[in-house]
Amino acid sequence: MITFDIEKFVRKYMTKRPESLLKADFEKYSAEMHARIDGKRMLVIGGAGTIGSNYVKAALRNFRPAAMYVVDIDENSLTELTRELRAGERLNHETHEIHEKGEEDGEGVGGGGFYVPAEYITEPIDLGSRLFEKFFAAHGPFDIVANFAARKHVRAERDVHSIEAMCETNVFMAKKLLDILVKNPPEAFFCVSTDKAANPVNVMGATKKLMEETIMAYSDMLPIKTARFANVAFSNGSLPIGWLNRIAKHQPLSCPLGIRRFFVSPIESGELCLAASVLADSGDIVYPKLDENKDMIPFDAVVKDMLADMGLGCWECKSSDEAKEAMEEYNHEIHERHEKGYPCEFFGSDTSGEKSFEEFYTATDEKDETKFVNLGVVKNSKKRSVEEVEGIFKRLHAVFDNAGSTKAEVVEVLGEYLPNFHHIEKGKGLDSRM
Repeated sequence: MITFDIEKFVRKYMTKRPESLLKADFEKYSAEMHARIDGKRMLVIGGAGTIGSNYVKAALRNFRPAAMYVVDIDENSLTELTRELRAGERLNHETHEIHEKGEEDGEGVGGGGFYVPAEYITEPIDLGSRLFEKFFAAHGPFDIVANFAARKHVRAERDVHSIEAMCETNVFMAKKLLDILVKNPPEAFFCVSTDKAANPVNVMGATKKLMEETIMAYSDMLPIKTARFANVAFSNGSLPIGWLNRIAKHQPLSCPLGIRRFFVSPIESGELCLAASVLADSGDIVYPKLDENKDMIPFDAVVKDMLADMGLGCWECKSSDEAKEAMEEYNHEIHERHEKGYPCEFFGSDTSGEKSFEEFYTATDEKDETKFVNLGVVKNSKKRSVEEVEGIFKRLHAVFDNAGSTKAEVVEVLGEYLPNFHHIEKGKGLDSRM
């Protein structure tokens, strides 16, 4: 039987950190974070996904909010989050100190289980719906609002329709939320971004950059914070979690060559966003201070380490057909381990929007790397007026409302407003690969 400890593997091979990246900052700002979170009413949108759920868990592992509302369209994942929180609920609700147990047991900065407030509510509703507005009117206002609703896949730029859906979630709905919050200002508002927003080469990154500029237009009216950060190791829909799914289904793996990424653990992703949401100044873009030479890991190294850790070995194939043929031979073996290893296709990246490496800031960004121990902050993010943002939206809606519009036209409009957007178009999408 194959055994694989994801958290242990991530610490050893991907982040190469024995404890959370956020440990020193949580300790430095412990009193301030308690003052800003304990007793507060929190709303987490998109809270059932990898980052959103780990944000909820970071808050309930380390602090005592008065209320936690979690909204997500994925009803099953909301249910699983609730089961996990209830199963790990601390028996002694009077204890809320940050524990010393640490990351070695895979429990993040605080460890020691979760504090689940009496006012804990989950709602499977869509952020962009009329129902969300009714929900907010009934249960708001909130002190801390964090939005993790996002279309995160580069592969989602298949055509004009998938791009419209991406813009709707990543940009248009974010502005609808801000217009609601202006009437009931929270003490902190956080909206998640991505490292792909710095010098974007794909539409997903461009929509996240436009999202940044959209929310920053409100930074004089609301306490706006966001974060760009690394790939979340083994997050829902990621390449590494896909490898585990392929192995479970006895299918071959597929891995790009020459693609390097920074990684944070799922636990670190939630802790990073929690720290950014309550400690950063309005208009700040927070990012992890990681070293390109030490912390940027190629995907092909990850898959080989993973297969070695499982005791399977790697059978290197040069095409998907070769990998599928190898898989047929592998599946005919009686023993778990084939002498050649587990079949995996390795290929050079040849799809649209694929960047060989990621970055957290551009050459013109003004950075502050003194406030936090392991986080940096972009301080001079572009701030458009709300009217200018609405003008951009009008242009995009005009393209989407035209039945004959193409992906290229959307890319052209985005390029007009985002000068650092240099789309890589190869006429081939990730859906063409295994």
